[in-house]
Amino acid sequence: MERINEEGQWIVLMGFIISVSLFVLAIIINQSVTVGQTTSEAVLEFPKNEIREVREAVIDIAKTQPASGTLRDDLDALAMERMNAFVSYDIDEGRYQDIYYKYDEIQIRFSNGVTKYNETYWLAEKI
Repeated sequence: MERINEEGQWIVLMGFIISVSLFVLAIIINQSVTVGQTTSEAVLEFPKNEIREVREAVIDIAKTQPASGTLRDDLDALAMERMNAFVSYDIDEGRYQDIYYKYDEIQIRFSNGVTKYNETYWLAEKI
């Protein structure tokens, strides 16, 4: 570098600084893509449709035949076969009551080994 004049040294130095900064920016962008990918994979793993289907089935069972053991067994078998998930629910009939309505408490539990979901649903029936 002794033979290059001062302007040439500044050009070489600026080129070196720009190349190092581009390398650092490339590493940062690469890491942000990885984080975004794992976050989107986690969102895709959440079984939103399966939980919605189980919830609707349990509410239908509570409205029609809350004390039926065969429906509970069928729901458990279907959830395990089709979704590889453990599903359970408890129906507490007539838990609360006011002048016009009787409220049944339904506790729904869903677990597929990755996601756990618990919900308490109140079913109102007119007296």
